[in-house]
Amino acid sequence: MTSQVFFIDLRTNMDKNLLVKIRELAEAAGIGKIVKKRGLTAIKIHFGERGNTAFIRPVLTRPVVDAVRDAGGNPFLTDANTLYVGTRGNGVDHLHTAVLNGFGYSVVGAPVIIADGIEGRDEVTVPVGLKLCKEAYVSSAVARADSLISLAHFKLHEAAGFGGAIKNIGMGSASRRGKMAQHSEVAPAVISEKCIGCGTCRDQCAHGAITLVKRPAGVAAPHPKAVKVVKIDPKKCVGCAGCIHACPEGALGIDWEKDLPRFMERMVEYTVGTMKGKEERTLCINFLTQISPACDCYPFADAPIVADIGLLASKDPVAIDQASIDLVNAQPPLASSCIKGSRHARKDKVKAVYPKIDWQYQLDYAEQVGLGSKAYELIKL
Repeated sequence: MTSQVFFIDLRTNMDKNLLVKIRELAEAAGIGKIVKKRGLTAIKIHFGERGNTAFIRPVLTRPVVDAVRDAGGNPFLTDANTLYVGTRGNGVDHLHTAVLNGFGYSVVGAPVIIADGIEGRDEVTVPVGLKLCKEAYVSSAVARADSLISLAHFKLHEAAGFGGAIKNIGMGSASRRGKMAQHSEVAPAVISEKCIGCGTCRDQCAHGAITLVKRPAGVAAPHPKAVKVVKIDPKKCVGCAGCIHACPEGALGIDWEKDLPRFMERMVEYTVGTMKGKEERTLCINFLTQISPACDCYPFADAPIVADIGLLASKDPVAIDQASIDLVNAQPPLASSCIKGSRHARKDKVKAVYPKIDWQYQLDYAEQVGLGSKAYELIKL
């Protein structure tokens, strides 16, 4: 079955600015039909880590908020707390970061609510009954809302290949326990010949899973002064993979062939759980702007890999993500980006940045479990 995906470019003029075009996009995609009269509408968005600059500009959410209210709904912007250590790890810090990044009521026109509460424990257990997840732990504000709108900044991602509607809904809406469940097998392995024993990974680990121990005899070392090596306690490790990104030497790695496909499967199954009961009351909008090579969870944003493209909207999270990656891959890479010189740069932007990630598997599995269709009709407004 072919799903409709609506598209607007970023061209504007005196008669029609971008805010007007976003409103038209939302209306064309059926926002009026997914909003329940006098019902609560969760607008799921990533507020951006403090220091990141690639997240969706707050002012661009206002047309969606206004469209929900005009349709008779009661909108609020929301996101759930993070598993890793950062500026969004609890409800207070998260809300503070959202406000500092511009998501104030005077700008967005709606309340900002942290979906899983102060400690990330406010959740609803949703039966899923799929291969890996029999149930999903969904943040309560999203689970209890009558309607769901995903506003996703489309970008590449170091574990999923890319982050769009599926990741924004499935991973982003999960409570802390739900995020742990999805990351549970993304466990780091120590590459001892690269480890210098600096302790950077240990210092960032919020779960006390990492220690430095004396390097055993016969274990390779990068240089004679590297007398210690990292040891990871699998009983304490939650699989958040924060240490992998923190290591300056690239001494922690992932079993790409085993771990990441199951990670993607869990993320997809959580998307199914998050949308359960709201399948006909969910709308996805992807912003193909400032398409960065990594997640907005970092406290920085590297140069975009391609030029800004536009916005997509669809009721089908699989179709909109497939259309998004197709549009990104059709663009020439920016010379100023990190993918300059890669043999994959022209046809596959994910492979150019993350050559070991089979990003298509995310969409294949999503289609397999009935989340949506990879076949789409692109309707340009």
